[in-house]
Amino acid sequence: MSASPSPSKTEQIKPSTGIPPAKRSWARVRHVALPFGSLLLFVALWQLVAASGTWSETLVPPPAKVWDAFVDVSTTHDGVRGYNGTLLVEHLGISLRRIAIGAGIGIALGVLFGLLMGTVGWLRSLFEPWITFLRTLPPLAYFSLLVIWLGIDEEPKVTLLAVAAFPPVAVSTTTAVAAVPKSLIEAARALGASRWHVVRDVVVPSALPETLTGVRLAVGVAYSSLVAAELVNGLPGIGGMVKDAANYNNTPVVLVGIIAIGVSGLVIDGLLLRLERAVVPWRGRA
Repeated sequence: MSASPSPSKTEQIKPSTGIPPAKRSWARVRHVALPFGSLLLFVALWQLVAASGTWSETLVPPPAKVWDAFVDVSTTHDGVRGYNGTLLVEHLGISLRRIAIGAGIGIALGVLFGLLMGTVGWLRSLFEPWITFLRTLPPLAYFSLLVIWLGIDEEPKVTLLAVAAFPPVAVSTTTAVAAVPKSLIEAARALGASRWHVVRDVVVPSALPETLTGVRLAVGVAYSSLVAAELVNGLPGIGGMVKDAANYNNTPVVLVGIIAIGVSGLVIDGLLLRLERAVVPWRGRA
């Protein structure tokens, strides 16, 4: 009997995923098609509701009017530039800058306080009730106080976003640091690591996944506080545009602003998720 031909080196090395290529291609198509299909279904239902006449166009404008409003606030038309002299992308950019500064400050302070409270027991007992108190407050509850203290310029807006973003990061980091296995810390100390090296090489990497989750939550909270932050002197700004348009029952522009906030929030959350996968690739696999 002749020996059966041995597989080539390429065939021996090539890994087998166990998933047929056709099924993988269908999974990728479905991943894109399902959200797109749900969007088309939503727009179709929206058009049906608007065309039914159950509510006036002031309450439920048809998608075409919202699209026209989007074009109007994004361009210069009839001598009018965007909304209140500012284009939509500029309104959004100004609000994103406020979120970047405010949420950035809140996240940095949250990580610092979380590390301190997670490693020093008496600090956790001292600060945790205050952070919980702050976390339960809606932004509007203290925004008026910030306006009294800081005026109506950028300071109260940035401060409100920082205060809103601080608690989620502080809580998640504290919990993650406190949950670091004691055996890892004791092993590092047995090898001669100082307290600083234990925090840097053991505590921070172990807490990083939960901390990044807290960062995503903090950015989401900052976005949800955006309109509240721009209630006073918010123009230019996407939240200020929404509030100003609501004062005049300009529902199409209100919807354009809401959609712009939501879409930009989805994009930023997707970028943060990619960052999380790049920084902590082992999450969910260990």
